[in-house]
Amino acid sequence: MDAKIIPIFSNKGGVGKTFIAINLSTALALAKKKVLLIDLDLQAGQDVAINLNMTPEKSLADMIKDGNCKPGMTIEEIQKYVTPHSSGFDFLTAATDPQQISHLRPQDIKNFVVSARDHYDFIIADIGVSFSQSAISILDSADTVLLVATPDVLSVYQVAWSIKVLQEMHFPTKFVRLILNRAESQGGVSWKEVRDALNVDLIGRIPSDGKLVGKAIAAGMPVVLDSPRSPVADSFKKIVPELNKKDLYMPRTEHKDIKTQTDQIEALAAQDAIVEFSEEGEGAAAPPAKEDIFKTEEFTKEKIRLQKLLIERLDMDSLTPDSFSNPKKAEELRASAKQIISNILIEQGGKFAATLEMRSRTVDEIVKETFGLGILEEIMEDPLIGEIMINGSQEIYVEVKGDLLLTDHKFISNQHLRAIINRIIAPLGRRLDESSPMVDARLQDGSRFNAIVPPVCLSGPCVTIRKFAAEKLTVNHVVDKYKSLSPAMRDFLHACVIGRMNIIIAGGTGSGKTTLLNVLSEFIPDGERIITIEEAAELSLQKEHWARLESRPANVEGAGEITVRDLFVNTLRMRPDRIVIGECRGPEVLDMLQAMNTGHDGSMTSLHANSARDVLIRMSSMILLSGIELPMRAINEMISSAINVIVHMARYTDGSRKVTGISEIVGLNEEGELELREIFHFDQTARAADGTIEGFYRPLGQAPDVAEELIKKGVKLDLGLFTSEPSSGY
Repeated sequence: MDAKIIPIFSNKGGVGKTFIAINLSTALALAKKKVLLIDLDLQAGQDVAINLNMTPEKSLADMIKDGNCKPGMTIEEIQKYVTPHSSGFDFLTAATDPQQISHLRPQDIKNFVVSARDHYDFIIADIGVSFSQSAISILDSADTVLLVATPDVLSVYQVAWSIKVLQEMHFPTKFVRLILNRAESQGGVSWKEVRDALNVDLIGRIPSDGKLVGKAIAAGMPVVLDSPRSPVADSFKKIVPELNKKDLYMPRTEHKDIKTQTDQIEALAAQDAIVEFSEEGEGAAAPPAKEDIFKTEEFTKEKIRLQKLLIERLDMDSLTPDSFSNPKKAEELRASAKQIISNILIEQGGKFAATLEMRSRTVDEIVKETFGLGILEEIMEDPLIGEIMINGSQEIYVEVKGDLLLTDHKFISNQHLRAIINRIIAPLGRRLDESSPMVDARLQDGSRFNAIVPPVCLSGPCVTIRKFAAEKLTVNHVVDKYKSLSPAMRDFLHACVIGRMNIIIAGGTGSGKTTLLNVLSEFIPDGERIITIEEAAELSLQKEHWARLESRPANVEGAGEITVRDLFVNTLRMRPDRIVIGECRGPEVLDMLQAMNTGHDGSMTSLHANSARDVLIRMSSMILLSGIELPMRAINEMISSAINVIVHMARYTDGSRKVTGISEIVGLNEEGELELREIFHFDQTARAADGTIEGFYRPLGQAPDVAEELIKKGVKLDLGLFTSEPSSGY
């Protein structure tokens, strides 16, 4: 026999190199080939053995220690150290214990491979993720090299880097082949783009099937055996005939000694191949340790350097504020900046200019940092993220379906974060400094932005962004998809809006108050004039005759402030049919109650409160804090005559937002205190295994007083809504 020696290599972890080696060996063995699989990945421990559910008693290190690793070994001598697998191939691990690694001398490894060649058809070697001396000893005898990649930009870059190192080691790259694992993954680079970018022939494409692979690994079986008729298994079987082609392998006469001397390897380090060797002879030439090169310190430094060059060539000092605030000019500026950065990358080269993908990513990153929101843009584009919380430059948390997660994104420094904040608030005429260290603003997409900086924030600038939902929610979404209220609740609130009842929506932060205000606006009849008043505009009503008003803070001189209360007073002169206040927080509540009591019915607002009862207490407190001296009975009478319905919402631990109750104000009792009557209520019954809140909405069994008033106005309302069975599944 004259075995073909095939190292399988990738200098990026997690691409499935070990998975490829195991299943390729199995497919060859099933094709009646005599195969030896060697695990030389010294950094991964016993990965191959674990995946095969095997416990080798002997290793290559034992062979070397016993003095049996020599040219001319017989198959009987070799079989004392290998472990046979049920599929027919032999398995040899490099070491069964970390202490054995020091016994693995490169020349001994090479001697063994040369001896084993006479007894096998194929020797498949998993050589790890670095160009160590043990790996190079295999490459020195290799007939071809199989590089493993996945269809993502970083993996493609890493394979390109490996090819460069192989070229420096005088390995003929025409005998290098590529196996694309998880091919055609959703969102991945196409296999043709990978092949063209690397200029290496593709020998196999392994489809993505995480469930199937996970099942096989859990069973300690190769997929080729565990699921022999699967597309994954078929893809390995298709590689077998390719491995039988003579033109795949380097002719033995063309074998050249691969340079392994330390000084030659160190020369590679100067050419961006980082190589270090230990005294025991074990070394590594590894790419940057980070999974994503664009999150490394190296890229940060490169980004700063390129930004400086961009600023010089753009002549930023000559640009006017209009260049940034005018959408058309800003887009032209970005296009010009992209061209300049691309030219710089091509002129100067380097790893960030190695491929079109690398250049595109680098250009986008720098343009975002220079003219946009930097890394915030990437986070803002994620549809699963609802809120973003930044605690200084090094901590960025996001809220995903109710859970707070720490991301691996970071700003360069607190100064860099301050620059991003200033870029956001500058077009809005806001300021942020020691004399005015807090700011509330609205981004172009409607997202709410809050920032607070030192000296009042000791950990550095803190930013909170509540993203504006891209999906325009309708009442059917809220009822059927999110189950935030029941059909009976929907019908009752519909009648209240049509019948011009005054409604307050209450709840905690992030409970969905603004969303419900938007949804209830659907019920307002077409043709009515709606005016909304907000401190930071968040409402997005689905109506045509709608005027939006937003308060304004004082300018840098402390003048020009326009409060929500100022806007409310002015709104009364604008002939409104409906007044919707985004949120009542202060003395404007008194003006709102007076307006509701003087003909401006059908109004709606939201309020922070933990319950319907707390709504009444908070409103009373805000009136008293406004400086108006009124007896409590007078305040309660004003609230009672103005407010008809209170809707309370809550955000649950699973991230869901639900209407927990709908109540009406029925008047004052003998002591002059406000009385509430609950109409609908949500009962939580359990928490499912996946964390989902379970429960049902139920009516309290009695038609509210407001129902009678609605019917008198001619509004259609089924009184059975208040006495029917609970709505399960909501």
